[in-house]
Amino acid sequence: MVQATLTSALHASALRVEYLMNPIGTDVARPRLSWIVTSEARTQRQAAYRILVASDAALLDDERGDLWDSGRVESAETAQIAYGGVSLAARQAAWWKVRSWNGDDTPSEWSETAFWEAGLLVPTDWTARWLSLAGLGPDSDIPETAELDGLVPAPIFRREFSVEKPVVRARLYATARGVYEARLNGEKVGDQVLAPGWTDYTKRQQFQTYDVTSQVRQGANVLGGTLGTGWFCGYVGWQRQCRHYGTTPQLLCQLHIDHPDGSSTVIGSDREWKAETGATRYADLLMGEFHDARRAVNGWDRPGYDDRGWLPVTVSNLNAVPLVAEPAQPVRAQETIAPVGRTEPSPGVYVFDLGQNIAGWVRLKATGAAGTRIQLRFAEILNPDGTLYVENLRGAQVTDTFVLAGNGEETFEPRFSWHGFRYIEVTGYPGEPPEDAIAGRFVGSHTPVAGTFTCSDPLVNQLQENIVWGQRGNFLSIPTDCPQRDERLGWLGDAQVFIGTAIGNMDVSAFFTKWMRDVTDAQSLRGAFSDVAPRLTDLEDAAPAWGDCGVIVPWTIWKAYGDTGIIREHWAAMERWVAWIHDANPDLLWRHNRMHDFGDWLSIG
Repeated sequence: MVQATLTSALHASALRVEYLMNPIGTDVARPRLSWIVTSEARTQRQAAYRILVASDAALLDDERGDLWDSGRVESAETAQIAYGGVSLAARQAAWWKVRSWNGDDTPSEWSETAFWEAGLLVPTDWTARWLSLAGLGPDSDIPETAELDGLVPAPIFRREFSVEKPVVRARLYATARGVYEARLNGEKVGDQVLAPGWTDYTKRQQFQTYDVTSQVRQGANVLGGTLGTGWFCGYVGWQRQCRHYGTTPQLLCQLHIDHPDGSSTVIGSDREWKAETGATRYADLLMGEFHDARRAVNGWDRPGYDDRGWLPVTVSNLNAVPLVAEPAQPVRAQETIAPVGRTEPSPGVYVFDLGQNIAGWVRLKATGAAGTRIQLRFAEILNPDGTLYVENLRGAQVTDTFVLAGNGEETFEPRFSWHGFRYIEVTGYPGEPPEDAIAGRFVGSHTPVAGTFTCSDPLVNQLQENIVWGQRGNFLSIPTDCPQRDERLGWLGDAQVFIGTAIGNMDVSAFFTKWMRDVTDAQSLRGAFSDVAPRLTDLEDAAPAWGDCGVIVPWTIWKAYGDTGIIREHWAAMERWVAWIHDANPDLLWRHNRMHDFGDWLSIG
């Protein structure tokens, strides 16, 4: 009997806050808490729960929740439980745990302790200002920039400062108009790439929060950042269009350092910073990256570097565009893929085969004389003669270039571009490239695996693998249509058709929470959704099935995750969409305002 009681007890685990594990920097005032219950026995389910939330993890050990004690709640719900306690102040942390009772009224053990931390919540929490480097223009020494004047050097920014007291906690809040990589005392901050992701920068600007406690030192420190043009002012969409939201990339960051005596040191982007350009002569999402290692500024992100020759920064104030915490998993370089083959279709032209289409970039290793220029081009398929087939890329240049400094073995890995490819053409390599000269790097939004499928039929298994790779390669901040050519837009029709499959493969709850805000941001004043979100390049109101995504996606997320919040958040937008259709079609036959009217887009035959 004792054994039966033990095995029928529930176990609460996988604690999440707004779909994320232990998030820091959230700006949700009443975040929703979720967990999973398991049991060794069958037919068990939760009958009640109790949540404790405390301002100190030690309080939970005594079963005290000074921020919130839900008490015993008779409910089977384990997801989307709104926090009902004391509102958190900016940068305040909260620790929580949960226990469940089964139908026999047997309590579980308390779960492991989890936490979340509030970020900067209101505009007045920000004291930093936007930084840019004036006069940023194409490098005239690079011929391709003559026709593509949006290809400009990546500016680098630095600020040296001193920390006088011991450090108990440090958080960096950062974003960019463009894409950025933050640096602190010679090290990259965080593991994400292509931050802050793509939003309509006239409506919402995402920021990221990083735990940098281990990187801040007592004494001299340097905080810095490098910028690419990204979606803000780089090339996006077809017809080689750039500067959609602005003309130059900008950096915004604010470092908070907490000391044992309760005081804080705050270092924000301001006029004390300096700027310069370095080895990255351009970095563009569509066109690729050009890195001249001879122009590397060694040591710029460490204390003691002499920056007296650097340029002053241009400073601008924050505007009315809200700064919002990133609500989804970040984009990361998640997997390294070794080539499965290499050919030489003509002398000195080498084609590496990854054996798999991926989205991302490659890591190149080479040793050679200073000034050696190695060029990488990318394609999904080959011509019959073994050369790259690139006609489908249209206006996307999709070329990375690395100029060697001549300092032994050198490694190049882009930071501010990405491609869709299986094959890599290498030219200009000094000698014959070894097998490990190239490694593929898969890059995408880091949505957790939710389910897998295998069966006895290898063909069906391969189909499923292709579906998963297609999802991984097209979920990068937004759900794109393709990762290779001059498009890469968030087509609503594609997303609403695929979302059911996507949910079965991965946990896309947070990903679509973010993107649905892009969809609503793109809604016209008349109530029409757009064909793409963010609304860029294709500026038309939505066609049938494409605009319906604004209703179908929230409905599907609710069905899969029990998320009523996404319905409430976008209900008014859904009503406006339906009203827009109805006003033009009062007889309830959708004959007017069909816009592009794509129909069965690219139907067979």
